[in-house]
Amino acid sequence: MGSQAHQIYSYRPFKIVKTSGHFASLDIIVLVAYFMATLGIGVACWRKSRSVDGFTAAEGSLPGWLTGLSILGTYISSISFIALPGKAFAANWNSFVFSLSIPFAAWIGVKYFLPFYRNSGCISAYTHLEERFGGWARTYASACYLLTQMARVGTVTYLMALPMNVLLGWDIRLIILITGISTTLYTFIGGIVGVIWTEAAQTVVLVLGALVCAFLMLTGLPEGPGQLFQIASAHDKFSLGSFGASLAEPTFWVVLVYGVVINLQNFGVDQNYVQRYHAAKSDREARKSLWMGALLYVPVSAVFFFIGTALFAYYSTHAGDLPLEYQAADKSDYVFPWFIVSVLPKGITGLLIASIFAAAMSTISSSLNSSATIFLNDYYQRYINKSSTERQRMRVLYLSTIVVGIIGTSLAFGMINVKSALDAWWTLAGIFGGGMLGLFLLGFISRRAGKPAGVISVAVGILVILWMSVSPKLGWVPEGMRSPFHSFLTIVFGTAALLLTGLLVTAFARPRKRDGA
Repeated sequence: MGSQAHQIYSYRPFKIVKTSGHFASLDIIVLVAYFMATLGIGVACWRKSRSVDGFTAAEGSLPGWLTGLSILGTYISSISFIALPGKAFAANWNSFVFSLSIPFAAWIGVKYFLPFYRNSGCISAYTHLEERFGGWARTYASACYLLTQMARVGTVTYLMALPMNVLLGWDIRLIILITGISTTLYTFIGGIVGVIWTEAAQTVVLVLGALVCAFLMLTGLPEGPGQLFQIASAHDKFSLGSFGASLAEPTFWVVLVYGVVINLQNFGVDQNYVQRYHAAKSDREARKSLWMGALLYVPVSAVFFFIGTALFAYYSTHAGDLPLEYQAADKSDYVFPWFIVSVLPKGITGLLIASIFAAAMSTISSSLNSSATIFLNDYYQRYINKSSTERQRMRVLYLSTIVVGIIGTSLAFGMINVKSALDAWWTLAGIFGGGMLGLFLLGFISRRAGKPAGVISVAVGILVILWMSVSPKLGWVPEGMRSPFHSFLTIVFGTAALLLTGLLVTAFARPRKRDGA
């Protein structure tokens, strides 16, 4: 693609100037400077990450505003940067309802989950499961988490590389390789301290880039900003979806409930968030960080949806500027990248590309560090070497960071031109996620629930999730036996089935005898 000649239009306020080529020298300077700054942060944090506690929890020394920006960065990925505008461009603001669910989930996280983990003193999110249900539960949950994070690294890297191929014209394999090496390197060097500082800086770059882009879209319309709202209103682009009772469509209520469950999973069982709870220097700062990261995502995601609506208005008035290949409904994710390279001025293009890299690298670095932490605590120290020294544990952290980085990058390579692999990974992630959250909630809510309740409830929950995920895709399944529910409800019903089954089994089980009774 990079070898093809294109006529590109770069934007100046109220004037479109024809240029050639995808990428100017100034854009390259901005992008290189960004990468150097990122690696510089990792090097600067090297001394603070040379101990196990420093590498995994920053020795509990970070301020709330910093970890809050990091939580925001963990929420946002390159998928958000590209997919949210694509959603709004192709449809409306229905997916924004997910963001509206975050404050409620954050309130539960601050009130219950955060103090629970802070008081436990355990860096792993899954130690509690072993205490409640036995070692199988901890191993099951941590294995699910590791598989999901490796898939997450590969998926985010691959889906970031697709639009970057449009933006830069570089070979997609080169983009994947550069991203994988640079992210693994600064995560290896800086530990959680480097990850959090880098995420905070990347989040600022990303938000500033999005705001600049939204402003330029508004001022680029022939009749001014008011034209955007006229066009959007005429096409119902600001709709939040139907308020009906259907469970087969992504109505307002379906997306809202889905958002609540997913965000409870984030705040309750996601190791990325749990490590940030421990990294804050006090309970007060930890609460501040969770509220800050969660509440900031609501307006930030609104900016991305607004960009998608603005793109629709812009290309409604500049219809000839959008190539036919990107006008198809399934190509909406490519519209924003095309706008970046064809309309934005020099330098701003480089900033936006750095923002997309920033979103991907934030997600990947969090996954690498949290996966290394889980492998050390839930596998190496538990099964391999229970009396390991500090030096041995640091070697395990370094090695596992590199291994997960290599596996994730390899998965990204493997996903090239194999879109069905993405669907398979997302299905598995839903199965694992539902089981993890439901099991955690069962142990959190019921003090009597033990191993039998845990095993039976996990089996039921996974069967429900499998039925809802797989039955609609299998032609040999009779119509009446296929799940009639929207896919967003898969993890909702799976989690609910697991929790209710566990509570029922516990209610009918004989109380466990206490010692000496």
